[in-house]
Amino acid sequence: MKLFLAKEEGKKSEAKETRMDFEKSSVSIKDDTEMADDDTAQNPESSRKLSSDSDSSDSEDEAEQTQQLRALESDLSTNPSNYDAHILYIKLLRRRGEIEKLREARENMNVLFPLTPAMWVEWAKDEASLLNDSDSESVEKLYERGISEYLSIPLWREYLNYVLQHDPKVCDSSVDGISKARNLFERAVTAAALHVAQGSQIWDAYTQFEQSILLTIDQSDIQAKENQVQRIRSIFHRQLSIPFANMKSTLLSYKAWEVEQGNSLDAESDNVDGISSHVASSYRKAEEMYNARAHLEEHITRQGISESERYQHFMAGNIVKDVYSRATRKCPWVGELWVRYLLCLEHGLASEKEISAAFEKSVQCTFSTLEEYLDLFLTRVDGLRRRLSSARGDDVLNYSLIRESFQQATDYLSPHLKNTDGLLRLHAYWACLELKLNNNLTAARGVWGSLLKTCGSMLEAWQGFIAMEIALGHINEARAIYKRCYSKRFSGTGSEDICHAWLRFEREFGTLDDLDHAVQKVMPRLEELQLFRLEQESKSLTEVTNQRERPLKKTASEKRKLGSIAIDEQSPAKRQKSTQNQKKLHEKENTRGLKLAEANDGEEKKGKVEEQVNEQLVKDTYSSKTRLYTDQCTAFASNLNIRAIDEDLKQFFSDVGGVTAIRILHDKFTGKSRGLAYVDFKDEEHLAAALAKNKQMLLGKKLSITRSNPKRGKRESGALTTSEHDSNQSGIEGSSASKESVEISKGSSVAPQVPHSRKHFESIQLKGKNTFAVPRNVKPLGWTTSKPGTKKEEDEKPKSNDEFRKMFMTS
Repeated sequence: MKLFLAKEEGKKSEAKETRMDFEKSSVSIKDDTEMADDDTAQNPESSRKLSSDSDSSDSEDEAEQTQQLRALESDLSTNPSNYDAHILYIKLLRRRGEIEKLREARENMNVLFPLTPAMWVEWAKDEASLLNDSDSESVEKLYERGISEYLSIPLWREYLNYVLQHDPKVCDSSVDGISKARNLFERAVTAAALHVAQGSQIWDAYTQFEQSILLTIDQSDIQAKENQVQRIRSIFHRQLSIPFANMKSTLLSYKAWEVEQGNSLDAESDNVDGISSHVASSYRKAEEMYNARAHLEEHITRQGISESERYQHFMAGNIVKDVYSRATRKCPWVGELWVRYLLCLEHGLASEKEISAAFEKSVQCTFSTLEEYLDLFLTRVDGLRRRLSSARGDDVLNYSLIRESFQQATDYLSPHLKNTDGLLRLHAYWACLELKLNNNLTAARGVWGSLLKTCGSMLEAWQGFIAMEIALGHINEARAIYKRCYSKRFSGTGSEDICHAWLRFEREFGTLDDLDHAVQKVMPRLEELQLFRLEQESKSLTEVTNQRERPLKKTASEKRKLGSIAIDEQSPAKRQKSTQNQKKLHEKENTRGLKLAEANDGEEKKGKVEEQVNEQLVKDTYSSKTRLYTDQCTAFASNLNIRAIDEDLKQFFSDVGGVTAIRILHDKFTGKSRGLAYVDFKDEEHLAAALAKNKQMLLGKKLSITRSNPKRGKRESGALTTSEHDSNQSGIEGSSASKESVEISKGSSVAPQVPHSRKHFESIQLKGKNTFAVPRNVKPLGWTTSKPGTKKEEDEKPKSNDEFRKMFMTS
């Protein structure tokens, strides 16, 4: 221990000098004052002049430093992430000796950034100069914080030296002190002793410490000395098995130490003759490992190269590649490992054959997500693009490799990533490379066309295709794509967005005629979409209302169930009392029922008369309306522009003449036109001329005109139905006729109102209005499913009021 401390005597003096860092300014001022006093005694005039100049210079420096401190404090308050400002602020505070502010500044910087090893050493030395050796624990905590942020051999050396020189127990070579030092050395060799260039410094310090311990052992304690010798020899053997830059020096030191222990070795030779076989074997293996890495270490440690070049030299090493190769063999299901492996091979300038082999292995693995496959394919294409663009390496690359990779990715991912951003990203990248690297516009358009076949309902795919054409200045091609997609249905507000995008495109790139044409196409589409949105909102509102009503019905039914359960759970006495109350209520209800039956006798007769009158009214009304539509010559017009009005139709049929009335159908909720209309003509001749104008344009749309014939759709009662239209009509005419029939069935203002089926009224014959006595789980009085004339029908004949009275009296 004394030998080790003697070797560190020079370092102690440095520590003592460091201890006085913060007193230098005051000492310097004191010395200057004493010298000034001596000069004053000898030459008062010159001393006064020098003193005034010195005071003026010091005051100027002080003012400048103060101003600089304020500027840095203001900068850090507004921008705490300014790394350079933190460094300047700490240096200035240390120069001025402001200890408390200096501590605070270092702590504030360490909250945002890791301090450099040199800054940790400087901080620890500043704190050590202000403390006694007995208070070394706070300084050791600073060193611990430093080694947790950086792997630095100089920082570890400073930490070890501080503990060996200032820890009282270690300096006294006590059992606890030696144990503490050994534990610290073992931590150091575990963390930093494998460093090829500087790791031997930690091992050398370790062996020197143990040799100093050997000198403190009493000569008479042979066993203790032998144990310590074996400990030192073990440390040497461990050091000789690790590849270091100065392995031969370590071997010579070991042989010299063995000679001191009385072993006969050639201490001047750097060969392994004379040492144990296992040590010699480990040394040779370590030497081979170092020789294989020596040129790489030389590139990394060489001065005058940039950090990026240093990183490239590091990644070019076979060690990293071997690590990734082993990792992908052990964990082939991790896609990120394969991505990093391909990048490592590219950094190491591997051949295309080696990279391609690794990629083929990767795509055969099973990953947990499809995004991992996509990332892998894109990494492969990225590498091919970089090498093809820079023409690096000896391999001759062809663009066909990129196309094959894209095609392979598309074939594998398209069925699984339909209508996703990942598939869009893949095709957009492919089309971009076809243009930039291959200069093939046709191939780029083919890529977009292939994507639209798979993702035609994806708005972003159409937008990407259009953006490429616009960027190339192909305005007509972009307009053609808008015409293809403006009428498609996209999710969300995509349908409206593409329509507005077309209008904006024509304003920026098209002529006035192009804009007018786009408006004629887009505006009806936008109105149609708006109407659809309103219908959807109406349906949603209805569903919400129904959902709100369901809980109320459920609550009422639950209350009835709870009431029956409560009755079942009553005691026998309460149940008997409840039964008596129910009998009393039943008697009251019977009495009230008799009174109501008598009162309803007159109403029953009155109801029969009213029913007969209403039935005859329905017959007369329907007959008159049917006759009206049969006698008139009416044309049904469909596919009408929703902006059209009566005057437009009148003008359209002006060359035909004979128009007597025009009725445009409107939606009963929104009041907007439904694109349908009835036009009455005074005779068949004018109607035939109007039908000849079928498929002619009106306000930008082809108008479909057919004969209106309500007789085509009759029910059993003579009413019209939508299912019995003229099946001989075909094409648009058939469609128009169907629309006409639908409008009639919906009850529009011009179609006759269709009454209920007479068959239903004939099968139900309700007598009177009293149905309170009908049980809930049986059919109402008057309902029958039996055929007329059967015995069952006679048994189920509705009871008269007199029969009800008799039934109540007997009960």
